[in-house]
Amino acid sequence: MPESARTGDQEADTCDLLVVGAGAGGMSAALAGALMGLDVVLCEAGEQVGGTTATSVGTLWVPGNAQGAAAGFADSAAEAARYLDAILGADDPRGLRAAYLASAPEAIAFLEAHSELRFASAGRHPDYLALPGAAVAGRALSPLPFDGRRLGRDFERIRAPMPEFMVLGGMMANKADVQALAYRWRSIANFRHAARLVLRHARDRFTHARGTRLVLGNALVARLYFSLRQAGVPVRFGMRLRQLDISAGRVTGGVFDHEGSTRRIASRLGVVLATGGVGHHAALRAQLAPAGVSPRTLRPQSFEGNRGEGLDAALRAGARLERHRGDFFWQPVSLAPRAGGEPGLFPHLYLDRAKPGLIAVDADGRRFVDESASYHHFVEALLARMRPGASTPPAWLVCDAAFVRAYGLGTIPPGTRASALRRHEASGYLVLAHDIDALATRLGIDARTLAATVARHNRHAEAGEDPDFGKGSTELGRFNGDAAHAPNPCLGPIAQAPFCALAVWPGEAASSAGLATDADGAVLDTSGQPIAGLYACGNDMASIMRGAYPGPGITLGPAIVFGWRIARHAARHNLHTPSSPR
Repeated sequence: MPESARTGDQEADTCDLLVVGAGAGGMSAALAGALMGLDVVLCEAGEQVGGTTATSVGTLWVPGNAQGAAAGFADSAAEAARYLDAILGADDPRGLRAAYLASAPEAIAFLEAHSELRFASAGRHPDYLALPGAAVAGRALSPLPFDGRRLGRDFERIRAPMPEFMVLGGMMANKADVQALAYRWRSIANFRHAARLVLRHARDRFTHARGTRLVLGNALVARLYFSLRQAGVPVRFGMRLRQLDISAGRVTGGVFDHEGSTRRIASRLGVVLATGGVGHHAALRAQLAPAGVSPRTLRPQSFEGNRGEGLDAALRAGARLERHRGDFFWQPVSLAPRAGGEPGLFPHLYLDRAKPGLIAVDADGRRFVDESASYHHFVEALLARMRPGASTPPAWLVCDAAFVRAYGLGTIPPGTRASALRRHEASGYLVLAHDIDALATRLGIDARTLAATVARHNRHAEAGEDPDFGKGSTELGRFNGDAAHAPNPCLGPIAQAPFCALAVWPGEAASSAGLATDADGAVLDTSGQPIAGLYACGNDMASIMRGAYPGPGITLGPAIVFGWRIARHAARHNLHTPSSPR
């Protein structure tokens, strides 16, 4: 355990590895380090673990993973390398992509073997771009559900999902759960699935503030935190990083603000920055915002407690901020009203945009994208059409009431009847009208333009083809569409009044720009040399994807794997403890 001593209002600790930030990357680095025999201290600025990971879907992009192979899916690191080369080019600065592809299955296997982390193949989950080497199935991993009751009172330390991602007053639901709940009367299997969920949740609410059956990113966070407790890793809450300690050219620890006092923690082997990247750091967001786009128009989805202090501390220590062709990863979001507070940001990932009977139009009333494209590529197209300085919503999802009843729209669940949509209109979330011309007027769009856009879409929907943007022509689009709808699972008419429109905005899901590192997560200075004793992973580390978005889980996968690589590198340089699992 770490050595401690107190002097005045300062408390000094010494450990082998100091990790700052309790998201997926930081907890993975801390857990792997402890399993390899290191004394680790994990510091978190807030009072809960999980950060942005806790509100994510929790998917990991891990080419050649054992779970996919066991499920019968053929994949390899070589095919993934071919795919990434097609997207990014063959150049691999500092060998980061090669290191990730070579070690990702090993890192996952290590963590599964020595902790409570458990993953399953996500099965069919297509990569996002139709290029050589892309996979349709087997490349994505999902965390297995976790019973939060195993954490006892520490269940409260798990940051809750967004309220809009929970049902029945606090029950988490993944994609399969949502389908079973929405269509519970369609089959016996759906009814049984839904009944099990509701009964479990009813029991939970007698003893807990929310449901304890955790899925998605919440399950990943809980499994990591439970494993940290088992490994005996101390997690210090309320510790916000102020600066790095540097001695003789080496980072030797960190200085934290904690409950009105200063706390200094020394580290023998290094400090790992995993504070969440740019987050809500206003100056960095302004610096990295796309040209001509006001950062006020962009909606940061990262954990509100993420202020970018990890990047600040590293830059003051001489680190290099690496920028990419796109400095953020994007998701379209709608502004979900919340009682007595700021609206929530609901990400439109896969539940509505790809379904038949919906189009996205820009501020002029014209389509601009294949609506079934990945969330990142949808927003890239949106940003290209945004008017500089405009304060009005940059795009609208347009459909009819029959669509909403069949598939839902944003926070509005499937099964919602037309009569119930008035409540969402009254809250300001939805715009309704009795015909397309009236809808255009309410949106401030030229009525003839919007009517022509809808009419053209409807003509082509009847034939099942989209000559303008190819909606329904990709594996990804068909995967997220409605397989029961013919002839195209992603195309259907917008024809039954009332007609609906929902404003969507570009949301920053994570930063691609970050600290330049080598293949073991060591932070590089402005001359390209490692800063001794300083590591970064998660969104503090510049993404190995360099602004591109190849597939599901390309932030969490590298966060966990490079956390493991950092721990392995530190353990190999440890002179007093064997680098083997406890």
